[in-house]
Amino acid sequence: MSDSGMNGVEKQGSIVARRVANPGKATVLALGKAFPSQVVPQENLVEGFLRDTKCDDPSIKQKLEHLCKTTTVKTRYTVLSREILNKYPELTTEGSPTIKQRLEIANEAVVEMALEASLSCIKEWGRPVGDITHIVYVSSSEIRLPGGDLYLSAKLGLRNDVNRVMLYFLGCYGGVTGLRVAKDIAENNPGSRVLLTTSETTILGFRPPNKARPYDLVGAALFGDGAAAVIIGAEPRESEAPFMELHYAVQQFLPGTQNVIDGRLTEEGINFKLGRDLPQKIEENIEEFCKKLMGKAGDDSMEFNDMFWAVHPGGPAILNRLETKLKLEGEKLESSRRALVDYGNVSSNTILYVMENMRDELKKKGDAAQEWGLGLAFGPGITFEGLLLRSLTTSP
Repeated sequence: MSDSGMNGVEKQGSIVARRVANPGKATVLALGKAFPSQVVPQENLVEGFLRDTKCDDPSIKQKLEHLCKTTTVKTRYTVLSREILNKYPELTTEGSPTIKQRLEIANEAVVEMALEASLSCIKEWGRPVGDITHIVYVSSSEIRLPGGDLYLSAKLGLRNDVNRVMLYFLGCYGGVTGLRVAKDIAENNPGSRVLLTTSETTILGFRPPNKARPYDLVGAALFGDGAAAVIIGAEPRESEAPFMELHYAVQQFLPGTQNVIDGRLTEEGINFKLGRDLPQKIEENIEEFCKKLMGKAGDDSMEFNDMFWAVHPGGPAILNRLETKLKLEGEKLESSRRALVDYGNVSSNTILYVMENMRDELKKKGDAAQEWGLGLAFGPGITFEGLLLRSLTTSP
């Protein structure tokens, strides 16, 4: 059971009441995000995508228009620009071996976005970068040695003995994996402060439409670019303002489902195949998984609607199935749906955008907000990542 004691912390001129974190448990101390400058309103996506890829097939246009409506996305950000396409016209040519060009763009872009997100996070945290002892770097959008974790550490001016962990190509569940790893580090290294950064771009998967690859159109209608960062630490100092406790974490995979989400790196970039049964597989297994997490809260009477929910919005079908299966009240997935509308599916980053939305929502509710919640993400494997979360902020 949790320690339900309360205290207050002064932050930027106001007093915010918060629950006391359980001794030794990792907490989220600050959060930041960043996006490329290129904004793509969804209503302009079809015309721009078909123009850029020189596609005049009316059936593809019709399919893409339908997908753009069903994804519920309104706005996305992208590294890809007219300048990049002019410099690398081969990106829009079917069958071109362009992995070298794609990595030239992506390797630099993901670190720059990660840097901006990290600086925003560190500013909110309010402590010097020298206090960061560990960095966890998550991306499915770059490939090189050394990795982006080293480049980011150097750009931030971190100590050269900072402990680095790099998590590559986990896909949509990578953000929650990063939180789990950062939690383990923080709880097992007293006094440590962990910078978790996620950064993603769709450059590796961009290609002209082809009827033989229908999932490419789903990607064009759904995915976006961006970065996010959080500071994780246990035993918060007086000057820090933790807003979420990472109480318990668990990962599991569904045997025999390795091919439901299938990504392969080729000379043309990365190719994805997505099984139509993905939402069904998640629906069939989600209840048992959530109950396993909820059992760690120490309250057997707790039901699904007694909690807040931070779910990676892989797409509206997954959210709808989860909501129906668990009989969640209509507003429970609002933070996830809003992230999908505002940013699209930004792979590993998206769970941190959802958590930011949830932080704002819980703060508005004040004392009426739920104390316990779940953080969930799903990806290749099929892999389930889950966190039992505890809200620490109660009311201004």
